[in-house]
Amino acid sequence: MLRRVPGNSTTYYSSDSLLLSTETADSFDESYPTEFLNTLTFNRVPDHELTIKVNTPVMLLRNLNPGLGLCNGTRIMITSLGDNYIKGNIMGGSHDTDEVIIPRIVLNVENSKWPFILKRRQFPVRLCYAMTINKSQGQTLEKVGIYLSEPVFSHGQLYVGVSRVKSARSLRILIENPTDIPHDFTRNIVFTEAFANIVHT
Repeated sequence: MLRRVPGNSTTYYSSDSLLLSTETADSFDESYPTEFLNTLTFNRVPDHELTIKVNTPVMLLRNLNPGLGLCNGTRIMITSLGDNYIKGNIMGGSHDTDEVIIPRIVLNVENSKWPFILKRRQFPVRLCYAMTINKSQGQTLEKVGIYLSEPVFSHGQLYVGVSRVKSARSLRILIENPTDIPHDFTRNIVFTEAFANIVHT
């Protein structure tokens, strides 16, 4: 998708280091060089290499300033790319079209898989031409296409996805089912136990 957008792309590289005590710093620096740290990826953390263009949508991965609409999950259309900032307009919500500036921030990443804390300085955004149903919760969109490679797996999740638009005419669903199941059918996961304690009045 990025290659189809006209204009030159800009690539930003993170600054990665280890957050360690002085007693262990030397040994860890030898075992985990910067080149290795650059290859690590984590959920809700920007990658080492971020390539974007003007007029591309990105999503914030951290709460920066909720009062200005800069929350985790906020979508922003890029309007300008500087050396140390990203400028854009918020897409949707009560701050729709507001102009905002995104700075680089430092993120400390602690993961039980690795015996260290990664310190990554990068713009807290990710290119966003699609999002998970959970990430879209609370947003109202003009048009929505839902790709169901398999049935959704949690209670009420299908409803969350289809209710992101105000009209059924703005909704399209692509369903991939096994050959023995009709292609215009998907399972709506509902746990009846959730209604067991409802009292009818």
